[in-house]
Amino acid sequence: MTKLRIRGFGYLAGLGLALVTWPAAGTEADPPSFLQPETRHERVGEIVAQFIQQSHYNQVAVDDELSSLVLDRFIESVDRNRLYLLDGDVEYFDSFRHELDDMVRSDPLDPVFEAFQIYQTRARERLEFALRQLETEPDFTVDEEYRFDRTEAPWAKSSSELDDIWRRRIKNDALNLALEGEPWEKIRETLTRRYTGYMRRLNQVNSDDVFERFMNAFVNTLDPHSNYYSPRNTEEYRIQMSLSYFGIGASLQTEDDFVKIAGIIPGGPAAIDGTLKPEDRITGVAQGADGEIVDVIGWRLDDVVQLIRGPADSVVRLEIIPANSMPGSPKKFIDLTRGQVKLEEQAAKSEIVRIPREGREWSVGVIDVPSFYRDYPAQSRGDKSFTSTTKDVRRLIGELEQEGIDGLVIDLRGNGGGHLTEATALSGLFIDNGPVVQLRNSNGRISRLDDPDPVARVAYNGPLVVLVDRYSASASEIFAAAIQDYARGVIVGQQTFGKGTVQNLYPLDQYLRGEDDKGFGQLTLTIGKYYRVTGESTQHRGVDPDIALPSHINAGIIGESVRDRALPWDTIQTTRFRAGKPLDSTIESLAVTYMERAGDDPNYLYQLDTIRAAEEMPSRKSVSLNIDSRRAEREHDLQARLDRENERRAALDLEPLASFEDIGDDEFPDILLDQAADIVTDLATLRETGGPPQTARVR
Repeated sequence: MTKLRIRGFGYLAGLGLALVTWPAAGTEADPPSFLQPETRHERVGEIVAQFIQQSHYNQVAVDDELSSLVLDRFIESVDRNRLYLLDGDVEYFDSFRHELDDMVRSDPLDPVFEAFQIYQTRARERLEFALRQLETEPDFTVDEEYRFDRTEAPWAKSSSELDDIWRRRIKNDALNLALEGEPWEKIRETLTRRYTGYMRRLNQVNSDDVFERFMNAFVNTLDPHSNYYSPRNTEEYRIQMSLSYFGIGASLQTEDDFVKIAGIIPGGPAAIDGTLKPEDRITGVAQGADGEIVDVIGWRLDDVVQLIRGPADSVVRLEIIPANSMPGSPKKFIDLTRGQVKLEEQAAKSEIVRIPREGREWSVGVIDVPSFYRDYPAQSRGDKSFTSTTKDVRRLIGELEQEGIDGLVIDLRGNGGGHLTEATALSGLFIDNGPVVQLRNSNGRISRLDDPDPVARVAYNGPLVVLVDRYSASASEIFAAAIQDYARGVIVGQQTFGKGTVQNLYPLDQYLRGEDDKGFGQLTLTIGKYYRVTGESTQHRGVDPDIALPSHINAGIIGESVRDRALPWDTIQTTRFRAGKPLDSTIESLAVTYMERAGDDPNYLYQLDTIRAAEEMPSRKSVSLNIDSRRAEREHDLQARLDRENERRAALDLEPLASFEDIGDDEFPDILLDQAADIVTDLATLRETGGPPQTARVR
């Protein structure tokens, strides 16, 4: 039976708008596609609702309360910065605020598609306005501001109010290019291409895209790690997981009009280069080191991905705005050679750091663990030489001990996790035997994961420091927590990410059958939580270091605790485990020594100054649209960075630099690793001079 789909016409007609509007004269945008839900979308919605109620960790009820949250998230997903929709549009969406739960289970999804079409219409209006604004060169001498962060601003009441917001936005876009020395004609050409391209991509949105956006709004209300992938993006997910493509080794996501670096894949070109960082925003892509930069602001994510991918060993050039930078900050260019993510580059590596101390040179072994990996296909084939994190670290420890190290640093910075079995096995290299982590599923059942090789000897029992940062997550947190709970070593660095949940993948084609060969996509759902042996969750709070080191990673914008709808921290019962003597007094002594030493370290003080300067940026929500003010502000910031660098160089008896461009990333030492190496040397010194013995206790 054919369903009558007429609801959307009434509201659009009431606005005096047609269902389909066309681009402004002189643009080259494709006509918009007609959007409506398909029968398979309704089947997917029904089974996803079942999975949510039966399998999600919280066993959430799909009801009116959830429906209200879904509507807010759906609106945010299309217009997070409140630049397109009017207050009246949002008020109209409220008419089905408590109906989305019924729609996803059984009712037609027409209102969802209507809401997206209203957004599309408003977006086309804005882009047509933007193109008309480019007919006249802006006056950059006027003293006015552009509010670039409108996430908490009220919705505009009228189109004229949006006109003023967009006039300032367009002026800011033009000013950013003018600050790079571009003439007006080139600026107009660039922005015309940008806005027209955005309209073209807006018109290319298909029904699967709308449905995926809605279903993600639905499952993201549960927690940030539950996701729905359309059939097209299911294939993209498979490609990324198989690593069977040539790219830069970074995961991307969209935020407002930008494509942002969500994470760096260990062993990939970006990780090896080390310049690209999470939260950096890509504004342009070029093929080859000398290729023409293609402006990608406002592009679809998959289009940007395709532009970045390319033949093996070819060069892609990225134009980026570094993380935490203000709009209009100088752009950065990064050349990366495309390649496959190589297992050998993911592998743990070691080095020895020499620490001169009172006439003696101490040797500190450092093992960098970029991920928790295991070659399961090789293992299943019976290949006893299969690669794994634990096997590699055990081998490296043996090699370092042959060199006569006095202490060991396990570096987990940037390690986003990996195989749980490797986290437990690696922990077993440093603790005798016993539980490593607890797992609670959605039914409340608690299981315990122990050291998988309890009869094997501890690989290393000397002074140990584990170095972590805000990007240390999941399996990294399980390992760090075990070392801390067993009092086996000292955790230094930054509070970790706080990702303590377990996800399961549901390929929906296995559950739904039909004549449609387009597929049904896949669902990732959070089904459990990890807990330390003490009973405390790593979720939300992560692992707090015993000794905190300064970090440029802003914990106020990075981490589980700042993600909407993140599951809370909680506790379960402590499991029985045999821990070492508490390290409280030792850690207190180490912290005092560390602070005394750091206060005289020019590199450490430079790090603190740089962090303080960066912390001021996120609090700002607007920028000046006066070119002289912006230029003066930029020059002031660059001069301040140069002054900080020259102050550091002067303290180290190095020659000062004449300009900011002379500063090279390779000139900076790894300040946090240096501090960790000093701390483990202090720990080794305490042991030599009668530090506290490692006697056991049972909890």
